[in-house]
Amino acid sequence: MNKFFLYLLLTIVSLSTVQSQILDPVKWSTSVKKISESEYDLISKATIEGGWHLYSQVVPEGGPLPTVFTFEENNAYKTIGKVKEGKGVTELDPVFDMIITFFSNTATFTQRVQLTGDKGTTVKGEVEFMVCDDTRCLPPNYVDLIFKIPDPKKDSDSVIAAVDTDDSKSDDVKEEEKNVEEIVPSTTDFLENVATTDTIQGAAKTSDSSKAAVEQTKKQESKGLWTIFVVAFLFGFTALLTPCVFPMIPMTVSFFTKQSKSRAAGIKNAIIYGIAIIVIYVFLGAIVTWFFGADALNALSTNVWFNFFFFILLVIFALSFLGAFEIMLPNSWANKVDRQADRGGIIGIFFMALALAIVSFSCTGPIIGTLLVEAASKGGIAPFVGMFGFSLALAMPFALFAAFPGWMNSLPKSGGWLNTVKVFLGFLELALAFKFLSNADLVLQLHWLEREVFLAIWIAVFGALTLYLFGKFQLPHDSPIDKLSVGRLSIGLIVAAFTIYLIPGLWGAPLKLISGFPPPMQYSESPYGVGYTKLGSGGSATTAEFPEGAHLGPHDILAFHDYETGLAYAKKVGKPVLVDFTGHACVNCRKMEERVWSEPKILKLLNNDVVLISLYVDDKRPLPEGEKYISEISGKELKYIGQKWSEFQILRYKANAQPFYVLMDHNEENLIDPVGYTPDIEEYYDWLQNGVGAFDK
Repeated sequence: MNKFFLYLLLTIVSLSTVQSQILDPVKWSTSVKKISESEYDLISKATIEGGWHLYSQVVPEGGPLPTVFTFEENNAYKTIGKVKEGKGVTELDPVFDMIITFFSNTATFTQRVQLTGDKGTTVKGEVEFMVCDDTRCLPPNYVDLIFKIPDPKKDSDSVIAAVDTDDSKSDDVKEEEKNVEEIVPSTTDFLENVATTDTIQGAAKTSDSSKAAVEQTKKQESKGLWTIFVVAFLFGFTALLTPCVFPMIPMTVSFFTKQSKSRAAGIKNAIIYGIAIIVIYVFLGAIVTWFFGADALNALSTNVWFNFFFFILLVIFALSFLGAFEIMLPNSWANKVDRQADRGGIIGIFFMALALAIVSFSCTGPIIGTLLVEAASKGGIAPFVGMFGFSLALAMPFALFAAFPGWMNSLPKSGGWLNTVKVFLGFLELALAFKFLSNADLVLQLHWLEREVFLAIWIAVFGALTLYLFGKFQLPHDSPIDKLSVGRLSIGLIVAAFTIYLIPGLWGAPLKLISGFPPPMQYSESPYGVGYTKLGSGGSATTAEFPEGAHLGPHDILAFHDYETGLAYAKKVGKPVLVDFTGHACVNCRKMEERVWSEPKILKLLNNDVVLISLYVDDKRPLPEGEKYISEISGKELKYIGQKWSEFQILRYKANAQPFYVLMDHNEENLIDPVGYTPDIEEYYDWLQNGVGAFDK
C-alpha cells in the first residue's frame, strides 16, 4: 500500500512538472460564415496566451517561420483567393531584432470557399505555425482544422457557431470532432498519459529535471530585476554627485537638526524625509508601470518610432547635462510646494521631499528619464524596481548624515567637480542615445547606422570624454582647471582604455564587453570582419579527419545533425554526448553559441571532451520515405526532420523549448539534469564540467 501511494505521489509530481515544461500557448477554434448561397468564409481563430506572439503569413527572410494554412482537396468546393488575416502589430520583434508582423492575444484568419454542388461538405485543413515570447521560440506546430459547411437547402443561418462551442453544434459536427479528438490527442493530454505510465524511477527523474529547468527560469528573471535594481542604485548615487542635489545634503540635514527639539527627533524627521523621497519616486515608477501595463511598456520600447523618440529625448538630456540649457519644472510648482512644507509635521516633511524632487529635476530628470526608458525595455515591474533603487540611493545620505552629523565634516566641498560629474553623465547619455537610433535603423533596414558607423560614433564620444577629463577643453559652467585630481585622472585613464578597446571592433573584433549595444556583426559593411576566415576559431578537427555524418558547427566544433550517428561516434571515441536541441530561428540559441560557447574554457570542453549532436527542431527538410512514421503525439505522419527531433525532445525529456542541453552517457542516461538558456558563463561551464566528470567516474 505504501508503494502505491509513493507511486501516486510521484505520478502527480511528474504531471505537474510536465505541464510546466510543455508549453502550448496557442489554442485554435474554427467557425463558418455564410456569405451567399454558395460562398462561405472558413474562419480560424487563434487564442494566444499573454506574452506570446503568433506570426503573420508573410515574414522577412531570416525571421521566424510564417503561419501557413493548407486545405485538403475536395470536389465539393474550391478556394477563392488566399487566406486573409486580421490586422496584427508591425514593429521591432525583440527576439529576431527585425520588423515583423505578429499577433498577440487573438488572431483571425479567413479563407473564402465556393461550393461546387448543391450540398454541404466538411472541409479539412491544417495550420502550421510558430510562436515566440521575448526570450524564446517553440518549434513549429501543426494543428488540424475542421469546417462543417451545412447543406444550403437546410440551413439559412449566416453564421455557424465555432467548433469549440459544443452547445450550438449539430450532432454530425460533434461526432466528427469527437473522432478527430480520439485520433489526434493534444500534446498535453498525450504527455499526461505518458506520465501516468512512467515507472517510479522515470517519474522521479522527470520531476528533478523539470524542477531544475523551472528554477533556472525563475533565477534568470530574478537576475534581471536585480540588475535593474543595482544599475538604478548606481544612477541614484550618481545623481547625488550633481550640483542640483549634493549641496542640499548639508543644508537639509542642518535644517532638521536645528528645527527638531532633540537629536532623536531630528534623526526621526530625517528618516521620515528619506522615506518620503523613496515613496515619491517609487510612486512615479508604479504610475508608469500601472498606467501603461507591463506588456505595453515592452511593446513601446521595441517600436521603431518610440526608439527614435527615445533617441531625440536622450540627446536633449545629454545637451542639458553638457551645459547647452537647463531642463526645469515651472517655478510656480516649487513655490506652491514650499508653502505646503511650512505646515510642519509628517505632511510638511513630505512636501519638503517633493520640493527636493522639483528643485533638483534639472539634474535628476534626465537620469530618471533614461532609467525609465531602459527599465521599460525589460517590461514587467522593472520600472517600479528601478525607481526604488534610484530613490534608495538618493534618500540614504539624508537619513545617515542626520543620524551622524559629524560625518558631514568629511564631505568634500561643493565646487567645479560637481559640474564635471554632470558633464560626464551628458557624454554617457549621448552614447546611450545612439543605441535607440540603432534599434530604429535595424527595424527599417536603412543601413545608415551599421556596426562600423555605430562604433565610430562611440569612439568619437568616449574619445572626446577622455580629452575633457584630461582637461584639454572646457564646457559652459566649468571652473578653471589648474591641475588634475587623482580621481579625475584615474577615470580619464579608464575611459581612454575603453575607447582603445572599441577600436578593433571596426575590424571585426566581437567586443563582448558591450555585447548587445552595437548592431550585430552581420549588419555591417564587412559582416565577418577584415581578414576573417571560416576555420579561424581554433576547432580541433579538420575536414580530412571528419567522421561520416559530421560537420563543422559553431566555432568549428565537430558536430552531428543525426542522433544515432552522433551516438555511435561517441561510443567509438569514448566520450559523453552533448545533445543540443536548437533551431535555425532560435535567437537565444545563437546567443549561447556566440557569447557562451566562444569562451576558451568552454570551447575547449566542447572540442575535446564531448561529442556534440545538434538537433534542429525547425529543420524543414523532408524526411526520407523510409524514415517517415506516425507521430505518437498527434497521430499524423511526420513530414520533416525538425518534427522528428521536436517529438523526440517532448517524449524523452518532457520539454519543448529551445535551447535545451542534455549531457548523457552511452546508455542514453543523463549525467546531470538538462538545462535551457544559461547565459551565465561560469554556471554553464560548471554544468558542463560536472557532467563530463560524472562520465569519467
